[in-house]
Amino acid sequence: MKSKIVAVAALAVVLFSCASKTVAVQTAPTEAAKTTILSPELVEGKNLYENSCARCHKLYAPTAYSKENWQPILTRMQVKAHLDDVKMVSISNYISSQL
Repeated sequence: MKSKIVAVAALAVVLFSCASKTVAVQTAPTEAAKTTILSPELVEGKNLYENSCARCHKLYAPTAYSKENWQPILTRMQVKAHLDDVKMVSISNYISSQL
């Protein structure tokens, strides 16, 4: 009985070592792959973005616009949301980090 188990184990090792190796190709990043670890400064910017901007309208994904397109939007919204320059820099840094 032991010899049969050893023979089957040896056969399994040989088969696994001779098997072709396949590589998974990821065509589109999954939601988990997109998740990045944010620094405390970027977390603050994200919180400001979500809490300040969502008071008046739906939130747009940072990737909805390019960096060049975000700048005039953020400038306009700073006045409407009554946000100081420090808060706007934090929001801008968060959005830039997601692009």
